[in-house]
Amino acid sequence: MLIVYHSQSGSSAKLAQAASAGARSELRVRTLRAWDACTNDLAVADGLLLIAAENSGALSGSMKDFLDRSFYPAIARGLVLPYALILSAGNDGRGAQRQAQRILSGYPFPAATEPLILRGETCDAHLRDSAALGQAFAAGLAMGIF
Repeated sequence: MLIVYHSQSGSSAKLAQAASAGARSELRVRTLRAWDACTNDLAVADGLLLIAAENSGALSGSMKDFLDRSFYPAIARGLVLPYALILSAGNDGRGAQRQAQRILSGYPFPAATEPLILRGETCDAHLRDSAALGQAFAAGLAMGIF
């Protein structure tokens, strides 16, 4: 499983760590910053967990950059990966959710779970929710559900 995250303030990095810890109880996980991830990383993954922030009502810049850079190469390779999405939102998060889902539907990557939008400052509950989503997504991948 591949986890790709963007974190400017550190909040999404903490969520990625928690999700990774949860997922590792089920299968092998690779966690990369959005700037460091590429289509080759997608090609060897069974599933993709994206963790990003909402910035000004939209998906964070480097996550958008990752999706832009990998879009056409992933299509050319015929990649189809189930994905899950965690968004750290200071306020709403729905704009970033819509943007990410619209982009991912073009790959085409099917959603394995409902997006998890974590509003407000990162707290213990957000970390627990991220770990639980990471574990559930990884378990579904391991069992061949997704």
